[in-house]
Amino acid sequence: MADITKDMTIGEILLKKPEVAPALLEAGMHCLGCPASQGETLEEAAMVHGIDIDDLMKAIEAV
Repeated sequence: MADITKDMTIGEILLKKPEVAPALLEAGMHCLGCPASQGETLEEAAMVHGIDIDDLMKAIEAV
């Protein structure tokens, strides 16, 4: 899924490919609709939540 990158905001990702929401929730990102999701990149959110970005990208790519 090369069209999703770690530099995209969670909001952008969910607009482009909403079916990745369960993968994000399973990883521990439970506030997909919060205001931060509109301004934080996936990489920034992963860091805040203590999630390895490479593992998260693999989970997203598996969707």
